[in-house]
Amino acid sequence: MKLYKFHQVDVFTDQPLRGNPLAVVHGADGWPDARMQSFAHWTNLSETTFVMAPSHPDADYKVRIFTPKIELPFAGHPTLGTCHSWLSLGGVAKHDGVIKQECGVGLIDIRKDGGRLAFRAPPLTKTGPLHDGDLDRFSAAFGVAKPDIVAHQWVANGPNWCAIMLDSAQKVLDLTPDFAALSGDLLGVVGPYPNGGECDIEVRGFVVPAGINEDPVTGSLNAGLAKWLIRSGMMKDRYVASQGTILGRKGRVYVEKRGENIWVGGNVIICVDGQVMV
Repeated sequence: MKLYKFHQVDVFTDQPLRGNPLAVVHGADGWPDARMQSFAHWTNLSETTFVMAPSHPDADYKVRIFTPKIELPFAGHPTLGTCHSWLSLGGVAKHDGVIKQECGVGLIDIRKDGGRLAFRAPPLTKTGPLHDGDLDRFSAAFGVAKPDIVAHQWVANGPNWCAIMLDSAQKVLDLTPDFAALSGDLLGVVGPYPNGGECDIEVRGFVVPAGINEDPVTGSLNAGLAKWLIRSGMMKDRYVASQGTILGRKGRVYVEKRGENIWVGGNVIICVDGQVMV
């Protein structure tokens, strides 16, 4: 048994207990896969990360990301939460103005954005419209008419996300999904708010195959959505997404297109600071 530095952080919120929690274990070099998966199952959070020395010469650290059931090649809220935890322990980036995280999809750039952190959205690995059969399944799973789905797209970026759009944020909030019908899908649902409010869109992320019915706030999904929505002209180059409302959270995701890059940002708070013995 050995002690390891441990944080539990809340991501995409500036209010404790209102975002998406993340467990972070530092110094996990040499941990076997089974131990990481077992520990993530024990924390029972949407994700747990394990920080270790990088293998890529340009990376500042390496992270592996686990849900209670599977390992993910990339995820957004673990990226920001792990970076905040690493910085709080005195981590110093090798490159001016950017922290480079090594993970399953390669290197992810992270920058400080005022009091927030933001990651560069990775490239989409799958895009294009969904098949009619998928739309039939989703309309049945949510109990909505197929014409209520006003747009749809693959937005995979490591996780195999697909997305549908409804015509209002309220319709997104009103959904009562049949989770069993979503057992094979990573699905995002998005709808716009009226102009002039705090947030521009409401997002819900359903991740049943990963062992979580609905994720409170999802960075990778919002990164994929941003590439779709901005490039299609459905959203402006800078907007704020709300997520987690239906779960009693107050997630806020800050999206900005700078040049050819899209950055996805949010606040992070450390809620638990201690050690774990494993």
